[in-house]
Amino acid sequence: MIRVLLAEDVRVLREALAELLGFEDDIEVVGTVERGDEVVAAALRHRPDVAVVDIEMPGLDGIDAALQLQRELPTCRTLVLTGVGRPANLRRAVQAQVAGFMLKDCGPREVVDAIRAVAAGGRVIDPHLAYATLGSGRSPLTERETDVLRLTAAGATPREVATKLFLTYGTVRNYLASAVTKLDARNRVDAIRIAAEAGWV
Repeated sequence: MIRVLLAEDVRVLREALAELLGFEDDIEVVGTVERGDEVVAAALRHRPDVAVVDIEMPGLDGIDAALQLQRELPTCRTLVLTGVGRPANLRRAVQAQVAGFMLKDCGPREVVDAIRAVAAGGRVIDPHLAYATLGSGRSPLTERETDVLRLTAAGATPREVATKLFLTYGTVRNYLASAVTKLDARNRVDAIRIAAEAGWV
């Protein structure tokens, strides 16, 4: 019997997935949580074989939760099931040693098969996202340009970015302009979009 922990903040999805897995003879849902910072405690309590986690959850994102889970309960393998299919998330997930990464628009049977594969020691990655990640190539941005663009994407103004990175306002504007040029973008918003889609920020 494959013991599964579900971590999903949207109740209807969490309950629907639990019901779906309940029809499988070899899978048992042993626990559910709605927050990322509840994953490790629940896993230590229920001892699942597989934790199915979303990325965007309150408290802690699913990839950081997977990293903690790897340290605290290495016998539990993690399958990320997310609607946020960006190359950057896949790269982070691989670094966190997740065993699977699937998108929520996959079919129910694919989710069940992925859980079985992960429980058996295999790895499962959405093929379209894997291809997009491989095709995104290396970032043309410097580390500083990336930092500036990432903070700007999070909503910080150039003056706030300057304060956080201990730079002058003019230097931040120069980094933003350089990033726009390197990414052949129309403006900084377009540069953020291009970099995010490529998984560089």
